[in-house]
Amino acid sequence: MVQRGVRMSESDQNSAEIDGSAGESRDLPEYNISAEISDRHVSIEYNGVTIVDSKKAVLYTESRMPTVYYFPREDVRMDLMRRSRFRTHCPFKGNASYWTLEVGEKTIEDAVWSYESPLPEADGIKGHLAFYLSKLGVSYNEDGEYTEAHSEFDSHGSPFVDWLMREGWDTSSPSDLTGQLGDVLLQSGMDVSRMSVFIRTLHPLLIGSAYVWRSDKDDVNSFVLTHDTLSSPLFLDSPLVPIFNGAGGIRRRLEGENPLLDYGIIKQLHNEGMTDYAAMPMTFSDGQINALTMSTSKAGGFSTAELGRVHEILPVLSRFYEVHAARSMSNSLLQTYLGRHTGEKVMKGLIKRGDSEELHAVIWFCDLRQSTPLAESMPREEFLELLNHFFECMVKPVVEYGGEVLRFIGDAVLAVFPLLDGDSIYQRACDDALSAATEAEKRMKTYNAEREAAGLQTLDFGIGLHLGRLTYGNIGIPERLEFTVIGAAANEAARIEALTKEIDYSVVVSSAFADRCSSPLTPVGEFELRGVRKKQTIYVPEELPGF
Repeated sequence: MVQRGVRMSESDQNSAEIDGSAGESRDLPEYNISAEISDRHVSIEYNGVTIVDSKKAVLYTESRMPTVYYFPREDVRMDLMRRSRFRTHCPFKGNASYWTLEVGEKTIEDAVWSYESPLPEADGIKGHLAFYLSKLGVSYNEDGEYTEAHSEFDSHGSPFVDWLMREGWDTSSPSDLTGQLGDVLLQSGMDVSRMSVFIRTLHPLLIGSAYVWRSDKDDVNSFVLTHDTLSSPLFLDSPLVPIFNGAGGIRRRLEGENPLLDYGIIKQLHNEGMTDYAAMPMTFSDGQINALTMSTSKAGGFSTAELGRVHEILPVLSRFYEVHAARSMSNSLLQTYLGRHTGEKVMKGLIKRGDSEELHAVIWFCDLRQSTPLAESMPREEFLELLNHFFECMVKPVVEYGGEVLRFIGDAVLAVFPLLDGDSIYQRACDDALSAATEAEKRMKTYNAEREAAGLQTLDFGIGLHLGRLTYGNIGIPERLEFTVIGAAANEAARIEALTKEIDYSVVVSSAFADRCSSPLTPVGEFELRGVRKKQTIYVPEELPGF
């Protein structure tokens, strides 16, 4: 019976039976597999080395898939293979194991696969190995002649559709996807000289990322564009602007007399000898419009068929880019709101309440003095601007010297400098934290000088540095968690910082910190810390005079 909600084409309706069994009347081609021992002498050479040479190869044929040779292990240079952990599954062949190929200085990940314990339907290739010719960039040598007969682009009639289905989905990044797409365009016979992909993103500093592939270059050039770019003449004079605003695609033929050179990039491409330029929108599932552009130097430009084959894969291609963009956006947002180290922890699965680890680190706690009177004495927008200037002076040095900001607590900041690899005595973490404090103090002096020159009140602050063990993980309720540090050492750091209100120094450190720091420190006395049983010896950096 015909499923409800499924719309039939006119031809389907014309061929439908009157009794409503149209869904049963269509004959779909069978999906067949076969494995036969080939009568050919087949070999594969890679990087100047013969990696397989066989007269007993199995020729495996599968509907809508490229014909593949599977080779007995005794005919394969297994000494050039390193088993990987990658696995794939086929419902009628079973589970495939993979090997990485290492020939000379070249390494190709997961270039070889084998069904070591296949299902009965594929018993003819049991234990044999097959090679990804596209990854190796080679062809089979059959009876002494290299041949393209076993094309990887013949099952759907479109090389781009086949590539998307078999390899495009498995690319590791937008740059990798762009590079492989450019290579596939060339392999199909499409004369593309330059291709670019621009993906917009949600980021506090960036508006998007661009990936530029050229046929005469080995690598994809990737770069990011900041929000300042939106108002730059280079961006405003770009065909991307009307595309992002919903104008559809743009086509410019650059041959002949008086071609239309109405954008900066088109003028540049015309000067480079390009003959044709096409820019097409790629729309994400949320409606966001991105762009793919192509140009060629071939006489006559792109053909209708060439552009048509690219156009028909754009919906699927855009989804692949959307997956990469979503992951990249998740990473950037997590790093922006949680910090680099914490964001990585969350991405790796530490997302449940109670997920935690022990962390030995330098704890940084800083605070802005007299913030309440300041907030009451000025408009809210001005106080917010002041607070952000304060954080610029305090937090940027923390990040620049490898620290991780965990929390903004009103006008205070809690950060850590984790133990670095190989820093068994914690000296580097202490030195980095002290360097960040020195830089923060310098930036505050500069900012205060600017405020004083403008007739504004200067700002006072305190920084406390401590060293200790912390619990680093998720606290809160299951529906609303915070990734932070807890423990006595964090509380002690806040108490140490509070001492800057009592003594004439803006940066103070604990004895635990001083014991591990290589920079000169001067003790200024023993002090009681609220809630701490023993008095603490407090030190100050020699190069930082009283504020």
